[in-house]
Amino acid sequence: MQSISAADFKEQLNQLHLLDIRTPREWDDFNLRGVHIPLDHLLDRIEEVQAIPQPITVICYNGTQSSIACRLLLAKGISCQNLAGGLEAYLGV
Repeated sequence: MQSISAADFKEQLNQLHLLDIRTPREWDDFNLRGVHIPLDHLLDRIEEVQAIPQPITVICYNGTQSSIACRLLLAKGISCQNLAGGLEAYLGV
């Protein structure tokens, strides 16, 4: 599974296709736009994910859940990368 560092993510943010898998409450508190599909609904809404231009950058708060989501998406043949350290790392850069 590929990952992108927080520094590279910040530098490339405008060119990335984002999938935010955090909860609706987390999304409402802070988001970077992109597509919002909570991890709990990811497989139910796989057609929406497939419509996102690839590769997709999957984000969550600390990188743990986005890593899980990337493994699920890769198993479905979807090209993606994980934001290493999640938004917590991005906000710390």
